[in-house]
Amino acid sequence: QPQLVESGGGLVQPGGSLRLSCAASGFTLDYYAVGWFRQGPGKEREGVSCISSSGASTNYADSVKGRFTISRDNAKNTVYLQMNSLKPEDTAVYYCAAAVLGPGQEHAIVALSTPIDEFDYWGQGTQVTVSS
Repeated sequence: QPQLVESGGGLVQPGGSLRLSCAASGFTLDYYAVGWFRQGPGKEREGVSCISSSGASTNYADSVKGRFTISRDNAKNTVYLQMNSLKPEDTAVYYCAAAVLGPGQEHAIVALSTPIDEFDYWGQGTQVTVSS
């Protein structure tokens, strides 16, 4: 049963930090680009960050650039999102998603605007709340 499971969410004060994890089971992430998405209260889902299967290429939404860092450890079959200097507007359910890549695409970045149906697997989400 292929599955992605997010963890690491919680309640944090503005300016604080959290590290989210996206762990894959039932399949390997070695040939998948992985993206993080979020959906805040009353808002549409938006792309946050994406990392290539090799880990060599990354991209970020302008709203999180300089504050968030995406990384991966293929040996642990896990992708991470380090979130620093958190703001109340970062409050959302955070999801990870994996998209399989073809030959020669190990460094390819998946655009944050990629339709959600082009991803092969989605996690259940983890809640991040930034509040004083």
